[in-house]
Amino acid sequence: MSAQATPATVAAGRTKTTFTLHPYEPGPVEGGSYGADAADAIGVPRAHVFKTLIVEVDGVYTVGVVPVSTSLDLKALAAAVGGKRATMTEPVRAERITGYVRGGISPLGQRKRLRTVIDVSVTTLSAVYVSAGRKGLQMELRPRDLVRLTEAMTAPIAGP
Repeated sequence: MSAQATPATVAAGRTKTTFTLHPYEPGPVEGGSYGADAADAIGVPRAHVFKTLIVEVDGVYTVGVVPVSTSLDLKALAAAVGGKRATMTEPVRAERITGYVRGGISPLGQRKRLRTVIDVSVTTLSAVYVSAGRKGLQMELRPRDLVRLTEAMTAPIAGP
């Protein structure tokens, strides 16, 4: 494994998916917005960098992936998967479930495949950036590849 190899890059590489890695020096994060820090550090619009959030919908762990310029609309996520109630998963539990640390949780290469919903805005982009599995490393890939690799559905789950 190379120095840049993570479970996310290995998962993408195994399927011969084309992606580009963007390493950066993570700075002090204000307000816990690792994604905004990443977007600014690599010089791309915040609407193109997506954060990965772990949520419980009616007791079932679910991944919500939304632009860092927005928040996750829990009601919309629950509705998208046919559920009633969604709550954010505690960060320590999200780390244990995914195998990644907070600020580096990738939608790819998680310990166990969870149902995943990506905000529909991803379909308007030519490239999307997600964590490559650790702080300071973003992965750029085509939106359709992200959807395919995560076996995700797309739905309007981003809030203001």
